[in-house]
Amino acid sequence: MKKLIQYINNEVLVKAANLNLANLSLRIITGILVSKFIAIYIGPPGMVLIGNLRNFMSALQSLSISGLYKGVVSLISQCKDDVLKLTRLLSTVFYFGFFSSVLLAFVCYYNAEAINDIIFSSSYRYTYIIKILAIVLPFYALNMFAFSIMNGFSKHKYLLIINILGQILGLLVTLLLIYQENIDGALQAIVITPALNLLITIVGIAFRRSLVSSIKITQVSWSVIDKLSPYMIMALVSAIAIPIVMIIIRNYLIEEIGIKAAGYWTAMTRVSDYYLMFFNSLMALYILPRFAEINSKQAFRKEAFSFYKTIMPPFLVILLFIYLSRSLLINILFTEDFRPVEDLFGYQILGDIARVLSMVIVYQFLAKKMFAHFLILEIFLFIMMYFSSIYLIDEFGLQGAVMGHCLSYFMYFGIIVLLFSSSLFGVINEDGIDEF
Repeated sequence: MKKLIQYINNEVLVKAANLNLANLSLRIITGILVSKFIAIYIGPPGMVLIGNLRNFMSALQSLSISGLYKGVVSLISQCKDDVLKLTRLLSTVFYFGFFSSVLLAFVCYYNAEAINDIIFSSSYRYTYIIKILAIVLPFYALNMFAFSIMNGFSKHKYLLIINILGQILGLLVTLLLIYQENIDGALQAIVITPALNLLITIVGIAFRRSLVSSIKITQVSWSVIDKLSPYMIMALVSAIAIPIVMIIIRNYLIEEIGIKAAGYWTAMTRVSDYYLMFFNSLMALYILPRFAEINSKQAFRKEAFSFYKTIMPPFLVILLFIYLSRSLLINILFTEDFRPVEDLFGYQILGDIARVLSMVIVYQFLAKKMFAHFLILEIFLFIMMYFSSIYLIDEFGLQGAVMGHCLSYFMYFGIIVLLFSSSLFGVINEDGIDEF
């Protein structure tokens, strides 16, 4: 545990303070301001439409870059001193991502009406929003491509500055559009804001101009795709399945209870995203690289339990404070119309606790490239979340949505513990070098 605390003090918190803290804080502040504007000018029904569009856009963006981001960052850091390998990597990722994003853009543009009926229902006609999203999609892919290059080359200072500027610009545009156009303005802002971050691409090219000449279609290599394919599959399953399940649950709430109820649930999920944001960043900074270094069950057990003992107590205190102050939070984040959200905090927080407990161990799948285990578990989670939420909504109404979230993640955590029971609780050889 001392090693963990020392590492966090010397490395993680320093990095978080220098690279992530300002960015994460700004993301939370902008999210709160946007939520407040949505609550004031649009209300619970608008929250539903915005939630569905955000979920759809998240899945579409992941498809547009084919889940390449994390894999590209990892491979660039490994081959940045090898010109030939780097050229093949950048060329392959650029053209693969560009063509996939353009193809998706065409599909979305010419099927905008069908997509509108799925995410907005036939009662709302926002076909033009889908077409705008299709047009800006390739720009998003280019942004993420440049972003992954700078991240792979550890250009953290530039990334931080660009992120902050992009978020400030996006916030101003979003608030202005919501104020002037209400729901139409909010939907326009959601699809336009990523295109505003084209600054990331411009700055990326400015600081790494020599890399542009390295991008050649003749250097496209299928071996690079083969190396990246596990990352792609894992990223796509997680990034696409969750948004789709959330859209399905939200639409079911609309049909069975009403659009306001669906708006309350969407508001609750936004609050959950806020308090999980910093924890997720901390997990990525420490757990994934640390588990990648571990080769024995003893070391894995030590690190996992050290993290639980060190991080979980303050996290639980924060969640308790959030639960006790939920009435005040609703006043700050939303309006009096969202008062029913207060009844959803309990099960949502319990589910998020199980989610965080699971994430600590799930990162071992990623670190050790246990892709099959990861995919099976993720698919189980999504199926469980869908069926449990639908059943519990029928039985308990709006509460059933957060109860399904809670039940799904506790079952998910239980299965993960069973899979790693020998590593976490089993007898380890005296020499302590049992390998995975």
